[in-house]
Amino acid sequence: MYKTSSLTLVAGSLLASMAPLAAAAEVPEQCRTVHFAEVGWTDITATTAMTSEVLDGLGYDVTSDTVSVPIAYSGLKNGDFDVFLGNWMPSMASISDPYIDKGQVDRVGANLEGAKYTLAVPQYVYDAGVTSVADLDKHADQFGKRLYGIEAGNDGNMIIQDMIDDDAFGLGDWELVDSSEAGMLAELKSKVGDKQWMVFLGWEPHPMNTNFDMAYLSGADDYFGPNYGGATVYTNTRAGYVDDCANAGRLLKNLTFTLAMENEVMGAIMDDGKKPRVAAREWLQAHPDVLADWLEGVTTVDGGQGLPAVKKALGIKQ
Repeated sequence: MYKTSSLTLVAGSLLASMAPLAAAAEVPEQCRTVHFAEVGWTDITATTAMTSEVLDGLGYDVTSDTVSVPIAYSGLKNGDFDVFLGNWMPSMASISDPYIDKGQVDRVGANLEGAKYTLAVPQYVYDAGVTSVADLDKHADQFGKRLYGIEAGNDGNMIIQDMIDDDAFGLGDWELVDSSEAGMLAELKSKVGDKQWMVFLGWEPHPMNTNFDMAYLSGADDYFGPNYGGATVYTNTRAGYVDDCANAGRLLKNLTFTLAMENEVMGAIMDDGKKPRVAAREWLQAHPDVLADWLEGVTTVDGGQGLPAVKKALGIKQ
């Protein structure tokens, strides 16, 4: 009679127990494409590009579409998008919270602390005595009674319109100028060249803070929040995504950025004219240490080790 040794039995048991684990580690087919919503802001373009580079290295297919903020949330609700990295809070609460409160969109976690978002002016305007939103209407003629925003439908424009509708600070007869990030900054560059007055949406992180001598206005706490619109940026996903696609979900939960990091990548995009993915890739190649935290517990789509795979894809020495 054939006798099976105890060692053979143990080895067989181990192999049997490991097989389902290996299969479970592989990413389900429906999770192997990650679809990002972008909104045309360079900071979100930068963070989406960095995340896309990492996902590419793990074997995912990555797509992104640039849409307005309301369309981004409608798309998350409907499953057209998986991820949005640009939930600026508290300024975006009126747009995002209804979806999150109804369980239609998930707020996964903070990816950036210490941001700011409020009205700003060129430094020479600030030095002339316009240091608060309460000072704006005293100089209405010099500003042309115009408040410059970015694209229509974004949260900052909505807040400015609320200020106008409320006749806050005497701004009831002022006009919101809808444009885009690039359009607003082009207008700012033109006006600064001639020392003309302008009040506009400003935020950090963004290269505008170093490219222009500018200052943030106080006094708008009731609209933009305290500390000059002090903000935390959150990662949002379609409802249930982190559970449905656990491996990508773990990456998203690990993902955090810094003001310095984003400023550098945005500067490469806006000032040096680099494509977002190129700028992101070069930054990650120069700062590989961030990958260890981002990829803790994250595998490739086939269940392999995530960190060495991403480093290899980025051309980083192991």
